[in-house]
Amino acid sequence: MANSNDTQTLHDAFLDELRDAYDAEKQLIKALPKLAKAAESDELRDAFETHLEETQGHTERLERVFTSLGEKARGKHCDGMAGIIEEGKAILEEDFEGTTLDACLIAAAQRAEHYEMAAYGTLVAWARAMGHKEAVGLLEEILDEEKAADGKLTTLAEGGINTEAASQAHPEGEEEEEGELVGAAAGGGRGSSRSSSGRGASRASTSKSNGPTRAVSTPRRRR
Repeated sequence: MANSNDTQTLHDAFLDELRDAYDAEKQLIKALPKLAKAAESDELRDAFETHLEETQGHTERLERVFTSLGEKARGKHCDGMAGIIEEGKAILEEDFEGTTLDACLIAAAQRAEHYEMAAYGTLVAWARAMGHKEAVGLLEEILDEEKAADGKLTTLAEGGINTEAASQAHPEGEEEEEGELVGAAAGGGRGSSRSSSGRGASRASTSKSNGPTRAVSTPRRRR
């Protein structure tokens, strides 16, 4: 059985997460300029550049958190962020362009944002539980900026980038042509049905009109 002095505590887990987040921010500082350079939309490029500045500020805040805990600021390689960034690089190697590329860049960036939001949410909760008040304030500031960055990306995506990319994937002319073909097929079916019904009604009318005529003429022939 392990000695109680060797048992890891929530404080140890907190420091481990903190080092992970510190390294993740460092990785993003290297990755964001590449996303900004690849962006077609000026607004998206500005969003990446703005968040780059915020990310640099995040590392400074994390260093203050370490100091408040009496710890030296150092990172631990964040495998999660490394994988997300690797996926982002793969997008840049594909033959995407225009708004399609921008839509893919937003998706890649939001994967990173959501990862960080989850990490900082945990760090804030643990810091609060352990009474690290200064750390709570600093970490909440970072979390709020991550949420704002994610919201900005969502606004850009829903504000036109996704729609324009979708229109390139399914051009309006093709949709109209498909609609006309479907409509013509459906109309032809209904037309045939009406035509058939019309012929049926005509035959029924003829049959009804002939019936009484034969009934009236028969007695006259018997006379």
